[in-house]
Amino acid sequence: MSNPPDYSSSVRDRQKAARRDEILRAVARKLETSPLEDLSFAEIAQEAGVGERTVYRHFPTREALLGAFWAWMQTQATVRERAPPVRPREPLAGARDEAQRPMRILMATDAWEPQVNGVVRTLTKVVAELKDMGHSVEVISPDQFKTFPLPTYPEIKVAIGVYEPVQERFKAFEPEAIHIATEGPIGLAARRICVEWKLPFTTSYHTRFPEYVSARLPVPLAAGYAYMKWFHKPSGRLMVATPTMRDELSHHGFRNISAWSRGVDTQAFRPRRADEPDLFAHLARPVSLYVGRVAVEKNIEAFLGIDLPGTKVVVGDGPQREELAAKYPGAVFTGAKFGDELAAHFACADVFVFPSLTDTFGLVILEAMAAGTPVAAYPAPGPIDIIPGSGAGVLAASATEGLREACLDCLKLDRAGVRAFAEKFSWRACAEDFVRNLQPYPEPEKTRFWRRLRRLARVRRRPAAA
Repeated sequence: MSNPPDYSSSVRDRQKAARRDEILRAVARKLETSPLEDLSFAEIAQEAGVGERTVYRHFPTREALLGAFWAWMQTQATVRERAPPVRPREPLAGARDEAQRPMRILMATDAWEPQVNGVVRTLTKVVAELKDMGHSVEVISPDQFKTFPLPTYPEIKVAIGVYEPVQERFKAFEPEAIHIATEGPIGLAARRICVEWKLPFTTSYHTRFPEYVSARLPVPLAAGYAYMKWFHKPSGRLMVATPTMRDELSHHGFRNISAWSRGVDTQAFRPRRADEPDLFAHLARPVSLYVGRVAVEKNIEAFLGIDLPGTKVVVGDGPQREELAAKYPGAVFTGAKFGDELAAHFACADVFVFPSLTDTFGLVILEAMAAGTPVAAYPAPGPIDIIPGSGAGVLAASATEGLREACLDCLKLDRAGVRAFAEKFSWRACAEDFVRNLQPYPEPEKTRFWRRLRRLARVRRRPAAA
């Protein structure tokens, strides 16, 4: 005979989850007025209306609290004077020499394969280029740890129990330069090690995360930016993709911001040849294409809701796909595409539409241009830095109006000119930008530090061996 369900246990679990959630909300509220490093467990407990021991029971250490706060904000985000245009530049001779000097570079990131997004594509391409340039690169990523899937985004894995393994990876690799690419658990562990050991490091800003959260929850924008500023404050350089993003972060009080351009694989993404099939031959023309995650923060309804001739095609997957497919039955939803098949979708479209207002760059913009497909977008960070004066796309009149007109104007652009503009961007130039922005540990200090750390490790092992 089966045992009756333990309803009391279920109630306790719900109460425990509710208390945990209230503690994390209290952290968000306190961040409106206090820097993250100044918050005490007693203040958080008072704000949450629980005992201090309750806070410690849920989060035994500050790092556990910070990691949980980051993951909670990620979860919540999924449920609810202009600078001149970016142009690739030739590196100076001295900078080129520095970029070619072989170094041991450690990269800590919470975004890595098999995740599919612009951050992962950027990091994997840059790592490959760095290795081709002769650098030794050690990547610390979620696939090397126990993980749990982020609610509503199961393809995103959040690593757990990372601090001590990351510390050992630092000791084994003895990096000359350290880059922390994301603000999640792995990034937090690497940041803590660098701060405690007084190692110079750089960071990068890939996602407008505070906006994601604030748009969907009663969590003030200031709370998200307080966390981000705390995280990036010790960084020697904060790398951003565009002048617009640099100006925006400067406005929020970030410092030490440096440009880090992006690239595109012009061999993988290229115009369709005459002897290749047209994937959209059966659809009414023109074909307006969107490629990316199908989620609320991508503002896809701004594209699907406008009156355009021909057919709208959405390539990608995500939590909003079923809802949008039911709401807009006239659009074609293909699901996610990869490799040559994805490149063919870019090449066969007549116009690529990028409605997002929250991306920091948008690699798909360059991928579409490399295929010869012009891009229509709102004047948001990324498009506003790439498109003006390029002859490869058209911006809407504002962040809310004019996307339809931009799409129609794109149909008049010369596809050969669109491709020519994309050919100016390369992943090698992106990797050289990255190396120029690094802050390597000076040779004498570096040698002494790792020698001292190895000696200390030997001293600690001797009593245990005895």
